[in-house]
Amino acid sequence: MSSALETRKLCKSFGALTVADNIDFRLEPGARHALIGPNGAGKTTFVNMLMGALAPSSGQILLGGEEVTRAPQSARVQRGLGRTFQITTLFRSLPVLDNVALAVAERSGLATRLWRPASSHREIIEESQGLLAELGLAGDAAARVADLPYGKQRLVEIAIALGLRPRVLLLDEPAAGVPSTESERILQVLDRLPADIAILIIEHDMDLVFRFARRITVLVQGTVLVEGPPEEIARDPRVHQVYLGEQHG
Repeated sequence: MSSALETRKLCKSFGALTVADNIDFRLEPGARHALIGPNGAGKTTFVNMLMGALAPSSGQILLGGEEVTRAPQSARVQRGLGRTFQITTLFRSLPVLDNVALAVAERSGLATRLWRPASSHREIIEESQGLLAELGLAGDAAARVADLPYGKQRLVEIAIALGLRPRVLLLDEPAAGVPSTESERILQVLDRLPADIAILIIEHDMDLVFRFARRITVLVQGTVLVEGPPEEIARDPRVHQVYLGEQHG
């Protein structure tokens, strides 16, 4: 069975500085996987290579079994790769519904014909409202994104990513900057996402990681230190030494 996403000996160097060193990684269909590591471990570089924002120095990237190493970002999105960002990239002055509707329109091939607001197209608005309802945001559809609490803005970003109907979803620190009361809601939303989507979260919130992930990869200095189920990662002394401290000991 093909992996949902895979890298083979993926490397990236900036001059003499190696930030990704022979990374072999496999994300299974329907996976709930977390990528963790200390600051400077190379997590963002790795994700940027997966999305096509950064070209690797060598190695391969496969999406659904097909090589996409040199494919542009748009081609990867069309093949089912979706992403959220550490810093929300929303149209903050537009209503929540329009933000999601634009993503749905893009996926549907209607974006180039949107001479009126995306939300005025019935099929687009219905799908967008459904996504917002699934994420508990139905009551915020008419609100400007800028007027929402930060935690809800992160949920809107997830709704936008889901509007592209990804087979693989990369969530870059979905709880970053979110109060603990709202991060619990983000976790609940993640738990309800469609089971057939392979999800990789890159996250510093260890409580969220250990509650969400069924498999964890630890990246240190651009290399995979260890990978395994949460209970093994929590017990591994090398992980404690480089990253976790004793909070999960």
